[in-house]
Amino acid sequence: MSFVQQTQLAQSFSEPCGPQVLFTHYHRDACMFASPGQTLLAHGVAATLPLVMSGSPAALAGHAAAFLRQASEAGHAGWLIGAIPFLPGAAAHLFIPEHVELAGGGRAALVGGPRPVRTVAARSEPAEAVYEQNVSRALERIADGKLQKVVLSRSLHIQAELDQAELLQTLASRNPLGYTYAIPLPTANGERRSLIGASPELLLARHGNRVISNPLAGSIPHSSDPAEDRQRAENLLRSPKDLHEHALVVEAVAEALRPYCTDLLVPEAPSLLSTPTMWHLSTEVTGTLRDPATTSLELALALHPTPAVGGYPTAEAREFIQAFEGFDRGFFTGLVGWCNAQGDGEWAVTIRCAEVGEQSSTLYAGAGIVAGSEPALELAETAAKLRTMLGAMGLALAEENRA
Repeated sequence: MSFVQQTQLAQSFSEPCGPQVLFTHYHRDACMFASPGQTLLAHGVAATLPLVMSGSPAALAGHAAAFLRQASEAGHAGWLIGAIPFLPGAAAHLFIPEHVELAGGGRAALVGGPRPVRTVAARSEPAEAVYEQNVSRALERIADGKLQKVVLSRSLHIQAELDQAELLQTLASRNPLGYTYAIPLPTANGERRSLIGASPELLLARHGNRVISNPLAGSIPHSSDPAEDRQRAENLLRSPKDLHEHALVVEAVAEALRPYCTDLLVPEAPSLLSTPTMWHLSTEVTGTLRDPATTSLELALALHPTPAVGGYPTAEAREFIQAFEGFDRGFFTGLVGWCNAQGDGEWAVTIRCAEVGEQSSTLYAGAGIVAGSEPALELAETAAKLRTMLGAMGLALAEENRA
């Protein structure tokens, strides 16, 4: 079946407007991706790209590029939007929208003051004690020389009815320098769900021949005390453990991008990046694209998964995660974003996120385990990261129900 036979709907494309306008247009079935410089809102699904994460990144990206060419030839604007999962062999969710609206950046004044906080019961998977045991197991593998780093995650299941539009606006206004997204997912078990989050981490952006990746690794929660918070930030910049963890990720990103770039700039030392809940070590890697036919999606797939979300060595870390983590990550720690027919695009790492349903949601958070990690501190890091979504949802956890 040809692209034209798949859909008779012609895609429309709006003129740029203010981001506040686009956020008022958002509804549960819409798709949004807001970066520091641009906000994209997409409505409807003209066609879906069946894409499974197996085979080479170049082959997958070539399939997507052909799909985009068909979209353009059929009179569509040619935008591919959606999410790709963490594990190879899992199905991606990528589609051509019927209608796209664009706006510039600037999202600081989208919502008003704080909302009343509701207390909810929550179930951690794995349980918190099991998570600490998993960290101890990982440290044993690291001591044996079988791993250098592994990222261990947990999910949090809550029962609460949420206003998705309000949640999205709150996330965008709290971190206007991040990547805020909402992707409607296929219906599962009779419930409509959306992947909603506010990632601080840019996996890959391509604009013309310019390529940017901004890996994050090495983190510490903020403190409510200003003096203590500054001390934590300074300690993070000097921490041998966190600098080692960060270097593993940056080296892997640079190694993956070099074949695609005529030049690549990798700063010698990381800088600090602040989100509403965390301090992160951050390095912005920039390059000049060698071949203009290489799309942003091909570059993003060549990077995925970085040691920031899986570990190092990659295969051994993934094997450990599947053996011990205890739940299916799905799209968590995958990538989310867009690519257009010219190959430009933005892809963020799918973190600080939740799958939000009509009555229940599943939140996710992880921490990188390296030599020197402490189980209790890594658990505390996941709790701090979960507060990004919990705070935006206006939720607090009932302590007695935290597994």
